[in-house]
Amino acid sequence: MIEKRGAHGFDYPLHEGTLTRIQFHFADSMGMPVAIQTWELAPGGFEGMHVHEPGQSALEEFYLVLEGTATMRVGEQHHELGAGDSVLAQAGVPHDVQNTGNGVLRLLVVWGRPGGKDFSGFGSFAASMLARTKET
Repeated sequence: MIEKRGAHGFDYPLHEGTLTRIQFHFADSMGMPVAIQTWELAPGGFEGMHVHEPGQSALEEFYLVLEGTATMRVGEQHHELGAGDSVLAQAGVPHDVQNTGNGVLRLLVVWGRPGGKDFSGFGSFAASMLARTKET
């Protein structure tokens, strides 16, 4: 299966923010319990401050900047982001992202319900854990 960049894109107002161009990748055919989307926000565009409360509507969201620059608020923290930077917004924590650049901000956003996972049998996971211990 393949979806080309921009396939099935639509404009959508997220959480009272500005219109965001979204591509919901494999929305009707993915078996993993996550949503994978690319977002494009115009200069000055923003998602809108919001929170996914624990319980039925609990969601965790992962944001990865593909192109552009952004400011992201997660709880009381503010992060300045550029291409390659990522942020995890956990369930129950208010968050918002805003395009601070002069061009389009492109994000990869993965979201889903919090739950258990076990990647310990994969070599890349073990290497990642080792790299994290070397950084501290």
